[in-house]
Order: sequence, then structure tokens, then C-alpha cells
Amino acid sequence: MAQWTSAMGAAQLARLLNSQQDRPAGPGTRRPPAYRALADGIRLLILEGRVPVAARLPAERELAVSLSVSRTTVAAAYEALRAEGFLESRRGAGSWTAVPAGNPLPARGLEPLPPEALGSMIDLGCAALPAPEPWLTRAVQGALEELPPYAHTHGDYPAGLPALRAMIAERYTVRGIPTMPEQIMVTTGAMGAIDAICHLFGGRGERIAVESPSYANILQLMREAGARLVPVAMAEGLTGWDIDRWRQVLRDAAPRIAYVVADFHNPTGALAGEDQRRQLVEAARSAGTVLVADETMSELWLDEDVSMPRPVCAFDPAGSTVVTVGSASKAFWAGMRIGWVRGAPDVIRSLVAARAYADLGTPVLEQLAVNWLFSTGGWEQAVELRREQARENRDALVTAMRKELPSWEFEVPQGGLTLWVRAGGLSGSRLAEVGERVGVRVPSGPRFGVDGAFEGYVRLPFTVGGALAEEAAVRLAAAARVVESGGSGGGEAPRTFVA
Repeated sequence: MAQWTSAMGAAQLARLLNSQQDRPAGPGTRRPPAYRALADGIRLLILEGRVPVAARLPAERELAVSLSVSRTTVAAAYEALRAEGFLESRRGAGSWTAVPAGNPLPARGLEPLPPEALGSMIDLGCAALPAPEPWLTRAVQGALEELPPYAHTHGDYPAGLPALRAMIAERYTVRGIPTMPEQIMVTTGAMGAIDAICHLFGGRGERIAVESPSYANILQLMREAGARLVPVAMAEGLTGWDIDRWRQVLRDAAPRIAYVVADFHNPTGALAGEDQRRQLVEAARSAGTVLVADETMSELWLDEDVSMPRPVCAFDPAGSTVVTVGSASKAFWAGMRIGWVRGAPDVIRSLVAARAYADLGTPVLEQLAVNWLFSTGGWEQAVELRREQARENRDALVTAMRKELPSWEFEVPQGGLTLWVRAGGLSGSRLAEVGERVGVRVPSGPRFGVDGAFEGYVRLPFTVGGALAEEAAVRLAAAARVVESGGSGGGEAPRTFVA
């Protein structure tokens, strides 16, 4: 019986390998042999999760043709990977990827480190801050006081608690977008909302247009749902969308869904302007594309002079084109898994009906906690505290990065939780690998792209500040020196940092 569970074609593997930027050799640096460079490239793809574990690799001859190298080079690379435990083979079954004993399985998304690992590792993988106390405790206490009447019911509310649906609808109405409770469904976080939308509109094989780069976990969710992702490059810097490119993709590819983050885009931090929003909605309407607008960062402006545009759904008064996703997880706390969808009533009814075959509903106690925050003014005070934390962390990280890594390039966003950094010509994948060995965890650029794009980038969230931000930059600089020298960083142990 074969040990592999999926297969990687030669052309696909070659495309992923070619996306890894070729680092120029510095003075005195010897380039590795061709077989070694190929083995290292495949190993990095496995460690990052871009080539799954237990994936059958193409035959030596096929990969050699796709890469325009000799079969001997591929054979030697495969042999090196077998010796290191990253490849297993059996006559008649081929060769498939593996991880050596003692190595963790590569993460497909951006999962946070377990708390016990945080003493020696600075985690810049997850863009989430600690809870804004005392507001979490107060919200839970308020929810417990409201719980008894609900405890006498079955507890299943597929569309969400009526009180919370009405509160969310009212918040949209106050923002100038008249909304009825029938246009709201409460979900288990924004991920639950987008998963439900993808299953309703974008069956297996459907095209979904996405910003390039885009949020890594959403891209992975869509891949696993069987979608065909169509990337649309962002405009330069923090200027938002390239509308001409969007028009072309919507016209030529005719995607069923388009997923966008207009407010402090993850990972770049870009803020799409009001005219861009209007034009994109018009283009989506003309193409018959459902535009999914992710608003999870919309309240996280960090600079006082930011002028927030109207929401994307404000330009779709009929409600036929835009479906909006919101969440408490970014603006409040990642542990508060409450999200919501705003759409036309018929869309909401379809989402609710489909929920019977998914998660049935969202936890009542957490819905009551968010409703308490919304109804008492606690939400605004908690989010203001969150902005202060993120602003201080952003400024500390920017200062530390400019000091320790002056050749790395980035623009400072006016909101959101992430800094998108061009890593001075180095490979983001190699920086991520070496970073874990020297005590700092960062996600590399290709996690946020399609088919290996953005190899020269890393994403840094505003989750640490003060001395810890300085230490994170010091460790990143150490990782960069290792990558520049062509080493692996295996000899450098992370230091335990006490804040």
C-alpha cells in the first residue's frame, strides 16, 4: 500500500521552487552544488507546509525536464532528502515527503505557539494581542447575569441570539447603512463566516479572486474548500487596490466570489479609499461577482488623523453584490470567537439553512458577552485600549527594525496589526526557518501569496512592544546574518527573555 496521500506534479513543484529568490553570493561565499540547492529548496517547501507531508513527488526525469537540470542533479537531491529524513521511497510506489523524527509537522496556517513555548521564543506569527482587561472579565460577568433565561431553552440559535443580531444591525444603521436584524447572522469568528460564504457561493472548482498578498489562513481555507484562487496584485505601498487590474480579472476570469480587506489590509496595512470602494463594487456588480468585504480591522485605526472611508457595503444599497464580514476577534480579543455576516435577507436565510450541516450555532455565553460590550459602551472603551496597545507596539517595532535592519523596507500603516516587510533581498522562507532556531517566529511572505509569490517578504505583527520588540529585531538581525552567510543557524540557541 502506498504511503503517500496526495501528489505534486512536476510543473507545480518547479513553479514553487522557482519562486524562491536566488540569493546572490556575497564576497567569499561559495554557492552550494546544484543538487544541494535543490534539496534545500524542497526541504524549505516541506517545512513551510507549501508541499504537504506525505505528498508524492514527481519522478526524477519529469522534475529534471521541468527545472531544466540533469536527472543526476534531481537524483542526488532526492538522495540527500532521504538521508535527512525529508523523503521516503519504495520501489513501485515512488517517493513521498516526510519530516524527520523530532521535527514538528509544518503549520499550514499561522497557529499561535503554545503558552509553554513563549519563555524562549518571541512569537510574531500570530497577529493577536492579549485581552483588553478589565473589559473581558466585565463582559463575561455581564453575560453570566443575562444567561439564566437562555439556560431554559434548547440553546441552539443558528442565526444568532436575536438581541445580538439586533444590536449589530443597529450599529450598521448608526454608521449610515440601514440594516435589519434579518440581514445579520452571527458566526463562530470571521473564519466561520467566510467558510460559510465560500460553501454557499463557491463550490469546489469555483474561481475566487483574492488580493495578492492576502490573509494566509483565509487563502488556506479557500484552497481546502477546493477553490481556484485568482490573485490580483495590490497597488504599490499603502494605496489600496489597483482598480484597473481588478476590472480586468473580474471581466476575464468571471470569479464567483472576490474576497477583499479594505480596512488596514492584512498583511500590508493598506487602507482602500472611498472612490476605490465604489469602483470595485461597480465592477463586481457588472461581472456578477459576490464581493466579500472583510471588516475585521475596520476599528483599528492607530493614528488620530485617519479619515475612515465609508464601509464597502455603503456602495451597494440594494444589497445584491456585497456580503460583509465582521468580528470581535481582532478588535477585542482572539479568544472571543464571535463573528457576523451582513447580507441581503435571502443570503442570510440560505447561510442559516446550510448551518444545520456545519456547526449549528455559536456559543450563547460568548454572544451575550459581546452584546454586553455593545450595549454598555464597554466595546468602545476596550477598543480604544486595544488601539493604544497596538500603537505603542507598532512604534516600538518600527524603531527597533530601523535600528537593527536598516536595509529592510516597509511603509508604516496608519492602522491594523501588521507590518509587511521586504527583507533586504533575503529569502523569507529561510528567515522563518532560521528565526525559529534563534528564538523568533515569523511567517514568511509566501504564506500570503498564491503559488509561491512574495518570497522576499516577512510579516511582522504589532504584538510585542518595548524591550521585547527590541529583542525581536535583534534576533531577526541574527537570523538575517545566518541566512546571508549561507548557514542554517543550528548552532545558535534562543535566549530566554524576561519582559
